[in-house]
Amino acid sequence: VELGNGVTVGGDRLAVIAGPCSVESEAQIVDIARDVKASGAAALRGGAFKPRTSPYAFQGLECEGLELLKEARADTGLPIVTEIMGTEYIALFEECVDVIQVGARNMQNFDLLKKLGRHTTKPILLKRGLSNTIEEWLMSAEYIMSGGNDRVILCERGIRTFETFTRNTLDLSAVLAVKQLSHLPVVVDPSHAAGMYWMVEPLAMAAIAAGADGLMIEVHNDPPHAKCDGQQSLTPEKFGHLMQKAGALAELMGKTWVKGGSAC
Repeated sequence: VELGNGVTVGGDRLAVIAGPCSVESEAQIVDIARDVKASGAAALRGGAFKPRTSPYAFQGLECEGLELLKEARADTGLPIVTEIMGTEYIALFEECVDVIQVGARNMQNFDLLKKLGRHTTKPILLKRGLSNTIEEWLMSAEYIMSGGNDRVILCERGIRTFETFTRNTLDLSAVLAVKQLSHLPVVVDPSHAAGMYWMVEPLAMAAIAAGADGLMIEVHNDPPHAKCDGQQSLTPEKFGHLMQKAGALAELMGKTWVKGGSAC
């Protein structure tokens, strides 16, 4: 799946999407974009609209956040990946965003999935739902593709189990299952799976070894003061260390490391 600016996910490639949980300011998102690009990231993630469990938690900068993501893209050339909240935003995302993320809570928002299939050709990053089966996840992808948009990337981000030590339980068997049952590329988000920064690197390496086509990593330049999910975010320095190891393992697994393009 082509993301933009020469970045492709799938096949014999390994692509890393990295950035903060949420866009907080111009300086924050541009600085992080520069840092993750320097370490070899292929695309920039960042939440402009944030679905939060509590209505009193930070909900994102919304449209202002999209504008700041566009500034980071102009500065670095990295394609931007951000989450859509509802059908009313499709036209706006078609104009502003390179990859539209459907979050875990919207995996079975069938009206949204159908309209993303019919009304946009943008790549769709479809996260697995919190308690959804692999079959349900693949059927959600079918809702998008049956509408005419076959540019779908699956994202395993951990599922809810009885275990409470980690935020979720990372299901790496899902990577193997998706590879067996589908032609779609699959990336792994160890940040949301673990919920703790010190688990992210080992889980990322395990995902590459399991055959994932990419990773989605949360990176923040000041995790203790992040407005969202700082406890699971890597600093740029830790991210750089992860990328060095990931590049070596990707080569061992016969994959080419995809890096972001030039600034616009």
